Amino acid sequence: MNTRQHQLEGVCVAIVLALTTFSAQAHSGIDAGWLHPLTGLDHFLAMVAVGAWSAQIGGRAIWLVPGAFVLCMLFGGLIGMSMIDLQGLEVGIALSVIALGAAIALHQRMPTVVATLGVGLFGTLHGYAHGYEMPIIDDKIGYTLGFLATTATLHLIGALGALGLMRIQGGGRILRGLGVICSMCGGWIMFTAVGNL
Repeated sequence: MNTRQHQLEGVCVAIVLALTTFSAQAHSGIDAGWLHPLTGLDHFLAMVAVGAWSAQIGGRAIWLVPGAFVLCMLFGGLIGMSMIDLQGLEVGIALSVIALGAAIALHQRMPTVVATLGVGLFGTLHGYAHGYEMPIIDDKIGYTLGFLATTATLHLIGALGALGLMRIQGGGRILRGLGVICSMCGGWIMFTAVGNL
């Protein structure tokens, strides 16, 4: 199976996941978790960057890396919902944005297993934040499916955007430039997080 077929598989899996989870939480009301990943620049950048970096790595990484993020995000969300206090969370999330942006900027093609493990750690941190900040609602399952669906959709947007850029003249350079911007935003988020400690 060639790289293009692997990429198509990954895109299909992400679309199916997004559609099924969105439909599962469609009646959760205003407190549904689908909006939460869109309310913070840190979450938004990290999730799009995961998709873009997975496309840069190519092969099985295009579905394994985002898949690990979503799975570990679920795990982190469950920990967060249990209200276990996690110190330095905002710093860890800011580091994820810096690291993912730097990986794109430097076009780091590390082994898929290493990228998957690293992204899994980031997913746990982001999931914890979503679970910990969950509003008081009865539909915890709907909320969880909502933020997982938005995450998968942002991964898909990042992957498709990166694949599109890599197909045009100079697109790889543009993608790496966007990685630099992402990392700089992460630095600003880190500065803000440290200032609030």
